Amino acid sequence: MSEDIFITETTIDGADDGPLAGQTVAVKDNISTADVRTTCGSRMLEEYVPPYDATVVDRITEAGATIVGKANMDEFGMGTTTETSHFGPTDNPAAPGHVPGGSSGGSAAAVAASEADLALGSDTGGSIRCPAAFCGVVGIKPTYGLVSRYGLVAYANSLEQIGPLAATTEEAAALLDVIAGPDEYDGTTREDPNADCGSYAAAADGDVDGLTIGIPTELLEGADEAVVETFWDAIGTLEDQGATTHEVSLPSVEHAVEAYYVIAMSEASSNLARFDGVCYGHSGGYEGNWNESFSKARAEGFGPEVKRRILLGTYALSAGYHDKYYKKAQDARAWVKQDFDAALEEADVLASPTMPVTPFELGESLDDPLQMYLADANTVPVNLADLPAISAPAGETEGLPVGIQFVGPAFGERRLVRAASALE
Repeated sequence: MSEDIFITETTIDGADDGPLAGQTVAVKDNISTADVRTTCGSRMLEEYVPPYDATVVDRITEAGATIVGKANMDEFGMGTTTETSHFGPTDNPAAPGHVPGGSSGGSAAAVAASEADLALGSDTGGSIRCPAAFCGVVGIKPTYGLVSRYGLVAYANSLEQIGPLAATTEEAAALLDVIAGPDEYDGTTREDPNADCGSYAAAADGDVDGLTIGIPTELLEGADEAVVETFWDAIGTLEDQGATTHEVSLPSVEHAVEAYYVIAMSEASSNLARFDGVCYGHSGGYEGNWNESFSKARAEGFGPEVKRRILLGTYALSAGYHDKYYKKAQDARAWVKQDFDAALEEADVLASPTMPVTPFELGESLDDPLQMYLADANTVPVNLADLPAISAPAGETEGLPVGIQFVGPAFGERRLVRAASALE
């Protein structure tokens, strides 16, 4: 295939029957699959073969799905374009010559190219919603704790969640039905308190009559004019079906990107310390001084974006700077959560463009990491607040996909599914 969607093509057969029988699934390559290598898009884990399945992998195969490949991704989930992968970039099937978004770009591209019916991604700051928007598919970032992270190679534990991607909202919700629920191997998982309200897939009925939608004005500022026009067209479609809208303000989101990257990079510097070529990862076969061997293995194994985030995270956690950076970032995170909770007391869901821009051309953003970080401005606040969100296709501008994001209260996934399905 020309899009370089998969790092490893494989076939892992599922059970003979179940709710996903006959469905094919692409799995992001940072989710463990027994006896099939799991690289995280990195040279550091190029030959790593896990001895166990992630809980989500167990659940989708027990539900009858067949796994068809491990999807390409930004190295260790660090990127917005899938261009930081050690195995090369993925082209966007919905907009050839452009990036598919990141870091679950291979997963979204697999669905957009019909290489798989469904896909699993992980979302640390928008890594499911961004590629869903750029590839014109549906992606769900679940409430923190709804889906087990057991078997997910950690980047930033307190922010990331595994979630589904699919061509339609109902299909994505059906995959969420299979993977959601408590797991004895992940102590952060919780039972959905709204479980008696029916399945997530059943909520894809398109009924938005009476739904109240809050529109955070701060998340429209700075977005491309064509993206904003497409967003308002989608909102108009929902209003025609009986939804009502009003403006809300989230003043804290002005500081969300800074807080997110301090927290994410700090957790990354800690999580990735284990990959030293001795305990885990690429060794290089060096001999002699241990410190020199350690440094050479990490210098060879990690790419530039991962090294940048490890260095910045280590700096933020270092003696004398913890209170100046990390503590302030955690304070900002609490402020963001308060803002979202207050806005959702007056609205069923919040809506914004998923990404403030259309897909970059391949290679366009690599020389300017700040541009790449700012592209996450509409998605990272949701991860800081531990809330669920969905990205659904809103339309196109100049032939490029535009996504609309809905954010709900904790365990409000059914509201999001209902709103997104009304646009199909």
